Amino acid sequence: MSIVDGKYIKASFAAPYVAHVELSRMWTEYGEIFDKISRNPDVIVVVLSSSLPKLFTAGLDMNALDAFARFETEPARRALQLRSFILAFQNAISATERCPYPVIAAVHGGCIGLGIDIISACDIRYGSSDSSYSIKEVDVGLAADIGTLARIGKITGNHSLSVELALTARTFSAPEALALGLLSRVVDGGRDAVIRAAIDLAQEIAGKSPVAVVGTKRLMLHARDNTVQDNLEYTATWNGVMVQAPDMRDTMVGMKSKTKPQYAPLVTKRGAKL
Repeated sequence: MSIVDGKYIKASFAAPYVAHVELSRMWTEYGEIFDKISRNPDVIVVVLSSSLPKLFTAGLDMNALDAFARFETEPARRALQLRSFILAFQNAISATERCPYPVIAAVHGGCIGLGIDIISACDIRYGSSDSSYSIKEVDVGLAADIGTLARIGKITGNHSLSVELALTARTFSAPEALALGLLSRVVDGGRDAVIRAAIDLAQEIAGKSPVAVVGTKRLMLHARDNTVQDNLEYTATWNGVMVQAPDMRDTMVGMKSKTKPQYAPLVTKRGAKL
C-alpha cells in the first residue's frame, strides 16, 4: 500500500509498520517525503533502497547544478546564495536522521558521492555483495559538503581509512565497507537479496515497543554528538517520561504468558499527527 509517491521517489508499506522508500532521482523531494513519513504514526521502521536495477545512486544529478546559472555574479551575493543552496541540500539529506523512526539503508551496485551522504545519515546500513562505494567529490573538484565528511568519522571505526577514502575517491568494496564500519552486514546477492534482508530486520524491530524503538534512536544520536555525562542526564529526563508508558508492562505480560506483546501505536487517535 502506498504511503506517499513523488515524481522520482515512492514510499509504500513492505510489511506492517515497515515503510519502504525507493529512490530514483531526487533530493528536495527526498527530504519532503521523509518529513511526511516522520509524521505517519503507522510507521515504526523505514527501509531505504534504490529503484534502479544496477546501482544505488551514481551521485549528484548534474542537472541540479543548473540553478547556479541563475545566481548573482557579484561574489558576496553569489556566496550567500550558494550557502543557502548547500544548507537546503544538507537539510534534505538529513531528513533520515531527524526522522524519529530508524532507517535501514539497503545498498546494491554502485553507491557513489551523494550516495555516501545519504547512507551516512541512516541508522543501519546493509550492502549487497555486489555493492561498491566511492566518496567521489574530490574527483570533481570539491570537498564533500552534504554530510559524508561530517558523519563518517563518527559512524566508522577507522579514521585513517576514512580520510584516505575521502582524499583519493577510490572505489572500495562491500567487504572493505564492512571492515570500515560503514556497513553492519554484507548480504550475498544483489538488489532483491539486500532489500529482503533489510525488510526482515525492519520487521524484527517493528515487533518491539514503538516507544522503546523511537527512544533508542533518539538517545543514540544524542550520545554520538554529546559527552557521556550530558547523554546520561538527557536519558534520565527522556526515560523519566517514557517509562510511564504501558509498554514495559505489556512486555512483562507477554513474557509471562509466552505470547507476543501487542503494543499500542504511537498515535491512538486516527487523524492525529506526531
